[in-house]
Formats: sequence, structure tokens, C-alpha cells
Amino acid sequence: MTVVHHRVDTVDGHQVFYREAGDPDAPVIVLLHGFPTSSFMFRNLIPELADRYRVIAPDYLGFGYSDAPTVEDFDYTFDALTDSVAGLLTQLGIRRYAIYVQDYGAPVGWRLALRDPAAITAIITQNGNGYNDGFVAEGWQPAWDYQREQTPETEAALRGILTFETTRMQYTAGVPDPSVVSPDTWHHDFALLSRPGNDRIQLKLFLDYSTNPKIYPALHDYLRASGVPLLAVWGDKDPFFGPDGARAFAKDAVDAEIHLIDGGHFLLESELTRVANLIRDFLERRL
Repeated sequence: MTVVHHRVDTVDGHQVFYREAGDPDAPVIVLLHGFPTSSFMFRNLIPELADRYRVIAPDYLGFGYSDAPTVEDFDYTFDALTDSVAGLLTQLGIRRYAIYVQDYGAPVGWRLALRDPAAITAIITQNGNGYNDGFVAEGWQPAWDYQREQTPETEAALRGILTFETTRMQYTAGVPDPSVVSPDTWHHDFALLSRPGNDRIQLKLFLDYSTNPKIYPALHDYLRASGVPLLAVWGDKDPFFGPDGARAFAKDAVDAEIHLIDGGHFLLESELTRVANLIRDFLERRL
């Protein structure tokens, strides 16, 4: 049975929670979670990988069990979240690692790669965009409107994404058989999302998301120049990141491996075994 450790380290004065498993001397995989979840989304994937790899799955500040300072005490940007993750990896002595990115994990992972290209051994992107292709307008319109103009009306529309109903929808939309998705997922996420002050944290990050497409050209240059192995495994009915986001990686990643799977945003909840097998096969051949 795989032993998963649940640890906390202090990074720049803030407590950062992370899950860790596997041989400390094995090749490292860093799992970077999306919105509105945390390393909890990887609770079942970690044991699938830890027999061959050292697996690290942090919670960003403001998410999961990491500290959630107020927006007055911490500037919630994707640069700042990346600083925190990079600081944790430095403290753990991790210098070379593969990344698994999903949703918000993509802008964090891309920043890590662009800051230190030599550190990244491989990329697995699961519904984590690196191109303007694939953004689903219906899902993103409230965020785009809020980024363009912060008014009571655009804020109210965006707050709809923070509701229980939308949290549940993110897990069930596009899943062929929603009964395979545990309600623990959306109840867990919504409880943490509902903490006092967390709404303002999420609004700040939605606003800062507009900075992410601006780094895409640099990401594309990096993919071409580095030849880093890349696997895109994608729920093709994701209400936010459509399948064109997966196909786009073939433009720049060298020998990109792209798999579209009948599923939604949180593909690990319905297709864990298939995704884990694809990752293991990919890393064994390309890492």
C-alpha cells in the first residue's frame, strides 16, 4: 500500500500544505491543481504514480489546506502563486521535475518552466490551456467581462462561478456517467471556497487571469526550443477548456502526444485508470 504523507512547510512566512509519496531518490513529478480545488484532486492519482516516482502535490495559497491570507495581506496573482510553489520546491531540494498541470495549474506550470527551462523534464497537461485556442466562450464570458470592467454587474455575474451549483457542475458536466463522480469532491471544494474572505481571493485571481495569455508566445518558443516531452490528455466536453486547447500543442511541442477522452473538466474523477496508464507509458518512453 502506498504511503502518502501530508506535510506543511513555511514558505516566505506562509504555511504551504502538500501531499508527498514515493522514493525520495526517484524522478520527481509535481502535480499542480486547478480551480476551485486543491491537491485533493490528486488523492487517487498519487498512489498510481508513487511506485516509480516521487510525487509532490502542493496547495496554492488561498486553496486547500495552505494559508489563505487576506487580499490586503497578500497580492494574489499567478506570479505570486508561482513564487510560493517555486519556494517550496527549492526548500525540498527539488531541481529537476516533470509537471502535471490542470486549469490554474497551467499558468503556474508555464511560469515555472519559463523561469527555469532546464528544470522541467516533461509536461502532462490535462485541460490546462497554453493557447488561445479552446477557451469556451460560454464558460469564460463572466471572467472576460470582469477583466474588462469591474462593476457591480460584472462582479455579480462572476460570483455565480463561486456557487455550490457551479462547483458541482464543474465535476459533472460532460461526464458520460456522473454517478461515478463522488459528491465528496464538490462538497469538499465548496466548503473551502466558502471560507470568509475567499471570495475576494478568487475574484482577484480571475482578474489576474488576463495576464496568462500574454505569456503564451514565450511558452510556444520554449516548447519549440527545448523539445520538452509533452502529453495532453483532455476531457473533450470540458465546459471551460475545449478540445482545441489540446490540439493546439501540436503546433509547437515536439512530437506532442494528444489524447481526447470522453469526459469533463476533472477527468481524474471518471477516467483515473486510463489517465494514469497514459502518464506512466508516456513517462517511461519519454522521460
